[in-house]
Amino acid sequence: MADVIDYRIFGDDMQAVEIELDPGEGVRAEAGAMMLMEDGIEMQTSTGGGLFKGFKRMITGESFFITTFANNGRDKARVTFGAPYPGKIIPLDLASLGRELLCQKDSFLCAARGIEIEIAFTKRLGAGLFGGEGFILQRLTGQGMSFVHAGGTIITKELMPRENLRVDTGCIVAIEPSVDYDIQFVGGFKNALFGGEGMFIAKLTGPGKVYLQSLPFSRLADRIVAASRFQQRGEQSGVAGIGGDILGSIFGGDRKF
Repeated sequence: MADVIDYRIFGDDMQAVEIELDPGEGVRAEAGAMMLMEDGIEMQTSTGGGLFKGFKRMITGESFFITTFANNGRDKARVTFGAPYPGKIIPLDLASLGRELLCQKDSFLCAARGIEIEIAFTKRLGAGLFGGEGFILQRLTGQGMSFVHAGGTIITKELMPRENLRVDTGCIVAIEPSVDYDIQFVGGFKNALFGGEGMFIAKLTGPGKVYLQSLPFSRLADRIVAASRFQQRGEQSGVAGIGGDILGSIFGGDRKF
């Protein structure tokens, strides 16, 4: 049973979530997510379930450690976690979501102590080979509040049984485990090379709830890198430089590979 926590979300596009803990309560978070904490809050860093889980998280690009912020004082105390980039923080009550949720490996922010946080892999071979950001997911299980971060604007879809939704793999924030996940080729030579969306998209099949983000971090990073290269090249780019940028965008997509 997870700790029952109170919270407040501050901000609009660069949000932070403040967790209020009673004495003895705690909240778990990714390493580096903490913004500030009051007296009485103590940090307890661990692998989140043994060395195997720690190494598993590290291999998949996550932090080796999970940090628990526990209120060991006599009064209520607060700890605040900041969003890593512009977007929204989504509060999710796992008790009302079937006690389990799958989310993008980079979207998890924090959760009440007692929520189990594990790495999950998609079941389909196609998703594993071509899923990009959507291949490695985090499984959150338990009863209590969890908080994930989405880039840009949040869109929530409730899929009916056998209802399909095709989305960019990086735009998936979280899905209920009842949602089937697979990867499809976009089809068509011109679509693949000139569509600007990469060669593969995710196919989600209901029933279940889907949380989507309008600005995946990979897409934001690509735009920043492209703008930086263009600025550095300056007047030396000429026609050849512009052609190189076009070809790079055609084959690069939004980092689907």
